[in-house]
Amino acid sequence: MTPLVTLHHFTNPLWLCAAGAWETSAVVARFERLALRIAQELGDLCDFWVTINEPMVYAYTGYVNAKWPPGVNDFGLAMRVLTNMLRAHAAAYHAIHRVQPTARVGLAHNILAFKPARANSALNRAIVRLQDYAYNRAFLLALRDGHLRFPLGAGRVAEAIGTQDFIGLNFYFARRVAVDFSQPRALFGRVLPAQPWGVSYDDELLEWFGKGDLDPASFYQAVKWLAAYAPGVPIYVTENGVCDRYDEVRPRYLVSHLVALQRAIQEGAPVKGYFYWTLVDNFEWAEGYTLPFGLIANDRATQTRTLKPSAALYAQIAGANAVAESMSQ
Repeated sequence: MTPLVTLHHFTNPLWLCAAGAWETSAVVARFERLALRIAQELGDLCDFWVTINEPMVYAYTGYVNAKWPPGVNDFGLAMRVLTNMLRAHAAAYHAIHRVQPTARVGLAHNILAFKPARANSALNRAIVRLQDYAYNRAFLLALRDGHLRFPLGAGRVAEAIGTQDFIGLNFYFARRVAVDFSQPRALFGRVLPAQPWGVSYDDELLEWFGKGDLDPASFYQAVKWLAAYAPGVPIYVTENGVCDRYDEVRPRYLVSHLVALQRAIQEGAPVKGYFYWTLVDNFEWAEGYTLPFGLIANDRATQTRTLKPSAALYAQIAGANAVAESMSQ
């Protein structure tokens, strides 16, 4: 099986940070050289590439809510970063194809499902549509037709047209949004606390679960929208999972989301692969090692790895190439 390699997953070398990182247009040529060199060095081992993982998450978390480096709050700068990422992806795409004409190259896009807290409120629905457009659609639409739109700005990025041999989808949860005019940077929407799935979590997991509702129906809708957005372009679910130390939630999460994915496939969505996040408990950026996403627990002191019950469940699903709701019981 050919591995899927990601060229940029949030972190930057210190020398690039000193040179302005993704804030400056010079990063485009630098990223192009990186992609070319890696394709030349690893081309005999891999022809399946994600250029950039979750541009929206990188820009928002580093330049809007300031939880990641460089820790600034500047919406305009965040949009400049996103535009540079868009151009860098296109440059990397073309560089890889110069080395590997038949390579599969794409980008992993995080989709957040926004839902109105009051479905009967026209204003609430309008705010949700605005957030959905700004976060989920504007970047992908620029990849499709080369036009920059709100909030990215204006202009053309013609080099980005046709630079998705596949669409990478990262999906975790949905967000219920209430109207809040005191939050213009959040496009006048306030995220409500998550609705629990009927279990209690460790305190260290509450903040992450509080980001949104676990909602397989919204996952299904995201896959269906991507299938309509770029008809015939293969879709790979490049991330989908839940942090759950004791495996209380993960079996139900895994099965319910795969059932939703199976339904979308049966209805014609060109889904060609699914990657659970993640195989082994991992380092989660600002949260460090406190969010256990893995199917396999890792004792960092001894490096002992222990399969969680969900690992066997996932193996059963993979072996059968099918899933049923009863599997999570």
